[in-house]
Amino acid sequence: MTVSKVNRGRTAAAVSLATVLALAATACGDDGSGGSGSEGSGRGEITLWDNNTGERRDIWAQIIKDFESQNKDIKVKYVGLPIDQVQQKYDTAIDGGGLPDVGGVGTAYLSNLVVREVLEPVGDRVDAGPLKGKLVPSMVESVKAAGGRGDEMYSVPSSTNNGTLWYRTDLFSRAGLEPPTTWPAFYEAAEKLTEPGTDKFGYTIRGGAGSIAPALDAMYGQSGITSFWKGDKTTVNDPKNVAALEKYVALYKKVTPSADVNNDFIKMVAQYDNGSIGMLMHNLASYQDHVKSLGKEKFKGLPYPAQANGERVQVSNPVDGLGLFKNSKNKAAAWKFIEFAASHKSNSAWNESAGSIPANTDAASDSWIQQAEPTAAAMEALSDGSTKIVDLPYYLPDWNTISKSGNEPNFQKVLLGDMSAQEFADKVAEELNAAQAEWNEQMKK
Repeated sequence: MTVSKVNRGRTAAAVSLATVLALAATACGDDGSGGSGSEGSGRGEITLWDNNTGERRDIWAQIIKDFESQNKDIKVKYVGLPIDQVQQKYDTAIDGGGLPDVGGVGTAYLSNLVVREVLEPVGDRVDAGPLKGKLVPSMVESVKAAGGRGDEMYSVPSSTNNGTLWYRTDLFSRAGLEPPTTWPAFYEAAEKLTEPGTDKFGYTIRGGAGSIAPALDAMYGQSGITSFWKGDKTTVNDPKNVAALEKYVALYKKVTPSADVNNDFIKMVAQYDNGSIGMLMHNLASYQDHVKSLGKEKFKGLPYPAQANGERVQVSNPVDGLGLFKNSKNKAAAWKFIEFAASHKSNSAWNESAGSIPANTDAASDSWIQQAEPTAAAMEALSDGSTKIVDLPYYLPDWNTISKSGNEPNFQKVLLGDMSAQEFADKVAEELNAAQAEWNEQMKK
């Protein structure tokens, strides 16, 4: 589940007057009870912007129907936005008017909306209502971190994905190996499942697009470092992380296919499903692909490996959520809808449809989660406190460039031996430290 992140210096994309007017016409419902930014009467029409309409239109239609049947004096107008146009639409509405009452907001671009002062803080509202104590703590912390305003929440988390180690149970059984629940077990299995001179490999590493996040997972997961920052300096190039990266990239071509240097997740998943590769690190989104290709008996999914002592550390995944917009003329009705959408039944149904991890903790015992073992294991790991989450700095305007186009080619150089792990980590750290310093200066202003 990847959402585009904020780019420094990005200006709002040019759009036609018709687009601006169309967005304005579908925004902020009003029953005439209040002006912009008003709590309103709690009745009338509100507008919801869905930030991924291609996958969610039907489930949102059901949730809205259920909500309206219980709140007959409120109508919800649904507006679906393609996932790749969400930031542009929000920017257009901020500059031209017409933001919704409620909108889907991911942590990947949350800080852009917070900086532009268009979202209402929701922490006090959560604590004052039925959602108090019902949201997965790690998701709440990720939302707070992504907002970049300390302990304040600017969206109600609804779902997340999770890094997953997919492993071939048939190959593990044949080799007499136990499930790879720890990093030492992972490395042992990768070596034992590889047969030199054949197409049988223990692992497939991500060297193409999207390679930085799994590399960071491997670094922090092995080092046990639980914070991305030490003061205003990143821990990316901490000696423990560098040593972990060296060990991880040494897998390339030793226990992985040489083609991995260019593989994105699509190629990796296809390679894992169609070949004889023992392990793949991806996320829950590829579950159905594995089922289709392998059946449920030949593979299983675990949260990313723990250290030898059982402690598990992983970097954060983007958290999706619902934001309450400041300019709403009927915040009372809008908040009532957010509470309903984030409640047990609605949140569980939404995530079952999306194939994601629910934010509402009561959903953990629902049958669909228990039947999807990887999802159940991931939710347990995120909810029971056994997993330490290293929150990535999604709030930095430069994060997208640094963690993708700016350094993916360099990670390929590391795999090929043309750049050392130390040089790679130092370059990433230098860029992150500069971005953090710039962010601090902006916050002072």
